[in-house]
Amino acid sequence: MERINCRKCVHFYVTWDKKFPYGCRAMGFKTQTMPSLRVFQTSGMDCLQFVEKKFSKE
Repeated sequence: MERINCRKCVHFYVTWDKKFPYGCRAMGFKTQTMPSLRVFQTSGMDCLQFVEKKFSKE
């Protein structure tokens, strides 16, 4: 099974908080690890809010 890569999600962001450097706008939290990993550790399920970023080909 392949893990969700938060860096490819539109909801992922990097914070200014040194203790919690990664965040998820969809779920509304900051964490020390990738948000999808925290979701899996907490619920035992993959993140259901993942939406892949779209890159334009210009």
